[in-house]
Amino acid sequence: MRYPTTTEVTAGAHAIALSYPGICRLGAVGTSRAGRPLLMLSVGHGERNVLVVAGPHANEAAVGGATVLRLARMIARRRAEGDDDGSSWHFLLCIDPDGAALNEPWLSGPYTLRGHYEHFFRPCTAEQPEWLPASGAGPGPALPETRALVDVLDALRPVLQCSLHGIDVGGSFVQLTSEVPGVPERIGKSAAELDIPLESGSSDAFQWPSPGPGVYVMPPCGDPGIGDGAHSTWVHAQRYRGVTAIVEVPMWACDRSADTTPHPDADRALRRAGAALRRDLPAVARVLDAVLPRLGLQDADCAPLRTVRELVGLGPALTAEWDPAVRPPDAAPLPDMTTARVTSIEVFAQRIPLRAAAMLRRVADVPQVARLVDTWCEAYERAYRPRWVPVADQVEQQARSVLAVYEELPA
Repeated sequence: MRYPTTTEVTAGAHAIALSYPGICRLGAVGTSRAGRPLLMLSVGHGERNVLVVAGPHANEAAVGGATVLRLARMIARRRAEGDDDGSSWHFLLCIDPDGAALNEPWLSGPYTLRGHYEHFFRPCTAEQPEWLPASGAGPGPALPETRALVDVLDALRPVLQCSLHGIDVGGSFVQLTSEVPGVPERIGKSAAELDIPLESGSSDAFQWPSPGPGVYVMPPCGDPGIGDGAHSTWVHAQRYRGVTAIVEVPMWACDRSADTTPHPDADRALRRAGAALRRDLPAVARVLDAVLPRLGLQDADCAPLRTVRELVGLGPALTAEWDPAVRPPDAAPLPDMTTARVTSIEVFAQRIPLRAAAMLRRVADVPQVARLVDTWCEAYERAYRPRWVPVADQVEQQARSVLAVYEELPA
């Protein structure tokens, strides 16, 4: 199995709708910035709504698209066989099709880390559909994709929203806006069957409570530990007492991501990771400054470079939470630094500069940039010895995680 393109996901959704007339409906809920339709496939007619959103991050759209087709076929077949629990499932096929299209040259393979970063694109934060403006920042979402997503949430008032994500190197995990007992056991069993490690110390949820390996519960809005999630469509669903699950699966597994034993020298490892991040992002910034005069006005303000500029300015802020060399003296104590927690931070510290360099290379494929991408890809592989997770297993783990959260929700 390989990753599907957005065109193939759309064709698959059309085929499901045609195969199950009267059960499935496929239609547009909006239009992207570039004029692409934002399509939603609905399955069933029950009053209890579930919304599954694929492609909120452009570099992660392919696995989410495959997962929505897997789930939609399964649920449509159940409804056709008379198994109806009173729910309706709604699948946004890709909420950022413009960004997803920029990653698609890689989807046919070969699936190598170097190939992934050769075609990598991820928009800057302000251009990602799941982020809402801060309170008082304006009348509403500026992006048409975000407006469409909020309108769908307001219309459906789902009991569950699932946001489908993926990471390059690491393990599988689920972030929840409310605890759902039973989920840790189920995703753990599935991950073990598929030989996918559980991300047991994710840097994405560094200070969040964890009821079990690979599961994190978002702190209440207003808690500093929630981070950017406070201004997201994840928490928007809470106004209808809905739960949001952010479901992550890795492309390449790193078994250290599941190692919950104490790290032998966490202080030294965190200092090295912070120093590397503060060293490598300025290296990208220097190359950016060198190549900008050669670019035309259109290239100088293109989407990849907007992300590069954002990333290279974030180094100190990104390390202040966990690097002992720069943490504020009055900062709360770090949690127990297991091998899994330290590994997630180390991966993060290598991933961010590599992303910046890879997107700069899309615009300015010059030797200085190529050397950074090639050198950092090799270092990434040496450090973590990641092993490829077959696409079918990524999709299976993501689909099972969605079903686990839904089936364990209180009635």
